[in-house]
Amino acid sequence: MEMGGIDVTWLIVYTGQDELNPAGYKKAYDNAISKFEAIHRLTEELAPSQIAFATNSQEVRDLVSQGKKVAMIGVENGYPIGTDIKNVERFYDLGARYMSLSHNGHSQLCDSNTGEEDDTWMHGGLSPMGKEVVKEMNRLGMMIDVSHPSKEAMRQMIELSKAPLIASHSSARALCNHSRNLDDEQLQWLKNNGGVVRTVAFTSYVNTEKHNAYSAATKEVYNKVGEKVGFKVLERDEVRAMDDEGRKDYYEDYRRVRKLSQPKIQKLKEEVPPVDVSDFVDHIDYLVEKIGIEHVGISSDFDGGGGVEGWNDASESFNVTLELVKRGYTEDQIALLWGENLLRVLDEVQAIAKVIQKS
Repeated sequence: MEMGGIDVTWLIVYTGQDELNPAGYKKAYDNAISKFEAIHRLTEELAPSQIAFATNSQEVRDLVSQGKKVAMIGVENGYPIGTDIKNVERFYDLGARYMSLSHNGHSQLCDSNTGEEDDTWMHGGLSPMGKEVVKEMNRLGMMIDVSHPSKEAMRQMIELSKAPLIASHSSARALCNHSRNLDDEQLQWLKNNGGVVRTVAFTSYVNTEKHNAYSAATKEVYNKVGEKVGFKVLERDEVRAMDDEGRKDYYEDYRRVRKLSQPKIQKLKEEVPPVDVSDFVDHIDYLVEKIGIEHVGISSDFDGGGGVEGWNDASESFNVTLELVKRGYTEDQIALLWGENLLRVLDEVQAIAKVIQKS
């Protein structure tokens, strides 16, 4: 964050989708709580002189003016709420200021975008409990995130919500035809709703063709280097199926193979170019032209597999700003994209919550 000039980071309480039963909900809830606790431990015990926790825009501005970095919390997947709607308020009290109602797979709250692959749906949008969760998030002042839910779930959320919504990490489907991206109709819904879509630096959502070509070429390099040191590159599902210790050991070995492969990878990039910052900013250009700059933002999804050539971690964030400058964006416009638009939505969501609570 220091190297990249990043003032505020949204740290994510993410829980993968599992069975829709009490055991699954409890495991997910415990997982979510452990991540809330880890974020608070960062700001309260590990580095309190460097980074502090914020829950609204005024706290953000106050902390930045004091020279501190800022952590905020988003919840990716409402699955850990289980069937107890009181958990929404528990998560809010722990600092959550946005939440998506599903992830990769249908949750008890709503359908996921993943249902598009085989046209299989569980709720036809929102479940009855999902509708109650939308109302509860409005009441509390928590932003509703539509990045992972299905298109129909998004439509129903917008119809039901009294406050603007966000797509925390999605790009333009017109440029990259992936169900995780928003099509022009969805973008118009979001604009009319007053929300924000934050373009995501996830290579397969930015340019699927370039991503697939580069991914296949790099995998071949890693496999060849791995063979020499007795390591086999596994598919993502195989890694997820490991226990925590096995997964940790795997990634440690994988990082070593990647490091050994770097000379070959650098040479490879000349022949098979990876998805880069320019491709990423193409999406920003498209969204700005389509729905207006006040409805567009920037996101990375680094801990979820995100990153493009030139912006693979927070330290490289200036490269995004530089590309925006090259394309003629002003300082004020760049500020809107990097965070002001999202803080504006948060302000509006929290103001609407106060009105709901009074009534």
